[in-house]
Amino acid sequence: MKIPYVDLKAQYAQLKPQMDAKINELITNTAFIGGEEVANFSRDFAKLYGVKHCLPLANGTDALFIAMKMLGIGVGDEVITTSSSWISTSETITLTGATPIFVDIDEYHTINPELIEAKITARTKAIIPVHLYGQMADMNEIMKIAQKHNLKVIEDCAQSHFSELDSKRAGLWGECGTFSFYPGKNLGAYGDAGCLITSDDEFALNVKRFSNHGALKKHEHDVEGMNSRLDSIQAGVLNVKLPYILDWTQKRIEVAQKYLNGLKGIDQIELPGIRPNSVHSFHVFGILCEKRDELREYLNENGISCQVHYPYALPLMPAYKRFGFKTSDFPKSYQLQEKELSLPIYPEISEDEINYVIEHIRMFYEG
Repeated sequence: MKIPYVDLKAQYAQLKPQMDAKINELITNTAFIGGEEVANFSRDFAKLYGVKHCLPLANGTDALFIAMKMLGIGVGDEVITTSSSWISTSETITLTGATPIFVDIDEYHTINPELIEAKITARTKAIIPVHLYGQMADMNEIMKIAQKHNLKVIEDCAQSHFSELDSKRAGLWGECGTFSFYPGKNLGAYGDAGCLITSDDEFALNVKRFSNHGALKKHEHDVEGMNSRLDSIQAGVLNVKLPYILDWTQKRIEVAQKYLNGLKGIDQIELPGIRPNSVHSFHVFGILCEKRDELREYLNENGISCQVHYPYALPLMPAYKRFGFKTSDFPKSYQLQEKELSLPIYPEISEDEINYVIEHIRMFYEG
C-alpha cells in the first residue's frame, strides 16, 4: 500500500469538473489580475469566517510583513514570537527592521504565555502567536499580556484555518490574522496565495493600499507600497474549494481521532494533546517518538510517507546564529525538533489506510 503524506490528486479528482471549468473560464476571459473572482473570494471567505474584512494577498509571508508594516513596526523595535514555526514568522520581523524575540513552546507546541512577560522590554511592539499544526495558542492569556503592556497581536493562522478556542476562531483575537493558502494547507490554492483578516476598517484600507503599490486606484499612489496581489486563477481555485472547507476540517478531526485511539498505549510515543475548549483543525498530526528517524525510514519502506515539522527550531537555525542561542535555551522546541514525526492526514484518506499506518507503527515498536 502506498500512502502519501497529503493527496492533492485525490482532492482534485473530487473537484475536477468544477475546477477545470473555473480555470478554463478564467483563461478564456483572460481574467488574471483582480476582478470579480478575487472580490468574490474576499467576500465569501470573510462571511464564512465571521470577520468584516478579508484582504487577499500573494502569500501568507507577505501577509505577516504587511501586517507589521501597517502597525508601524520597524527599525529598533522588537516582536515576540514562538521558537517553533516556519521561518516566515520570524524572517518577516527582521525584514521590517525589527528584531525577533523567541519564546519557547508549551505542552501544545504553541508559544508559552508564562514565558512571554520576561522577554518584554521598552522596545517590544507586538506578539505573533502561531497556531501551530492547527492547534490554537492560549489566546486568553496572550491577550491579557498584550493589553497589560499595550502590545499589538498579529495571529499567524497559516496552519489553523477555522480552528477555535472558546468558540472564537483563530485570527479574530488580535489586530489581525494572517493566512497561507499554499497548496498543502487545509484550504490550499494551486500556487502561492494568502490573505489577512481584520475587523478594523482603517487597518484594512491601509493593507489594501499598501499591497497594491500604495494605490487604491490605478496611478493614484498616495504612498509607496508593494505588489502583493492574489491572482485571479488562485482565487478561482479557492472559490471552488471554499464550500467544502468546513466538511474537510471535520474529516481531518475524525482522522486525528482514529490515530489517537489506535496509537494510545505505545510507551515510546507521545500523542498530540488538544487544548481544552478548542477546535484543533489538524493541519498536521504530529507525534513525538523515540527512534524518530528509524521509524520514519521503516514507514517509508512500507509505503507510508511522513514528514518532520520542523527539523530545526527557529532560533537554532544558521540564519539566527548571530544570537548565539543554545539548545538549552528552548528545551521544548528542541524536543520537538528531535522527536516530532508528522503522519499522513487529509480528508480523503481511507480507514484502511489509517489502520495500515497504525499497524505499522505498532509493529515497529512492539514487534
